[in-house]
Amino acid sequence: MAFSLGCIQLRHRLMLAPMAGVTDYAFRRICRTMGAEYTVSEMISAKALVYEQRSRRPEAARSAPLAAIRPEEHNHALQLFGSDPDFMAEAARLLESGEYLGASMAEPPAAIDINMGCPVPKVAGNGEGSALMRDPERAAAIVRAVSDAVSLPVTVKIRSGWDENSINAPEFARRMADAGAAAICIHARTRKQMYAPSADYNVIAAVKAAVDVPVIGNGDIASAADLRRMAEISGCDGYMIGRGAQGNPWLFAELAAALEGREFVPPSTEERVAVAAEHLRLLVADKGESIGVREARKHMAWYIHSRPGSAAARAAIMQAERTEEMLQILSGLLA
Repeated sequence: MAFSLGCIQLRHRLMLAPMAGVTDYAFRRICRTMGAEYTVSEMISAKALVYEQRSRRPEAARSAPLAAIRPEEHNHALQLFGSDPDFMAEAARLLESGEYLGASMAEPPAAIDINMGCPVPKVAGNGEGSALMRDPERAAAIVRAVSDAVSLPVTVKIRSGWDENSINAPEFARRMADAGAAAICIHARTRKQMYAPSADYNVIAAVKAAVDVPVIGNGDIASAADLRRMAEISGCDGYMIGRGAQGNPWLFAELAAALEGREFVPPSTEERVAVAAEHLRLLVADKGESIGVREARKHMAWYIHSRPGSAAARAAIMQAERTEEMLQILSGLLA
């Protein structure tokens, strides 16, 4: 069964979740080569984007790079966060048009995704992200304003609720769909739970029963067995993979193989090192040597986790300053 969103058709329904500081262009490209059919940008602040445009100073356009869409990035959505309906609508219009300072779009975004699930204090503490689940009226106003402002599909990413005493995802999702949301993605944990304990797929099932729009499940998919469990319990329409793909982009290939009834052969150490090195090169090419190597450290550590010799290699990676130095550390794992 394919997943449909507007004119988008996804054969396996496999999506890469937006993760701040992780799902940049380099990571998205690696995951696409492994089978991710749909990606979402890192979070873009609606207020920051709008204010940067109003300044009319090119050097102030710091949010624009987060919204860049490269030629090969088909089915790529842009995620906005904010708590003011007017700012969210204006930012969405800018992103759809591609007419703003610093814009770099090879094609229009596939959708505008609204973040109502981010649990980090600096976002939720400002009334944004998951804090909106405590204010359904404002959340619905945001979805309605953005939906009226653009012709693109508008999707919403939510959590189960704020805490165990306010699990309101089914009712909340219904209000978002009534306000114009074309799809709902639910991370099946509360804001208080952050990323532990295990996600509750029964909440996804309740959201699925509450709305007529597609429901995307998110949380704890790290293997084909996890996907099958989510599918059986929730009946969701699509699958969004986040932390499970960190250092393991082959997860998308594993999931696609399972959905097709094929055997999946895990990558060898040589394959892991080769893909890690390619990821490093992409980061450096996109962001420069200094920033690229620095941001590659966490990714390289994820790639080599649990490999023989990984403890010493990880310690060396965290101190590396140059591309060649990091490549030598990776090559040492093959010795």
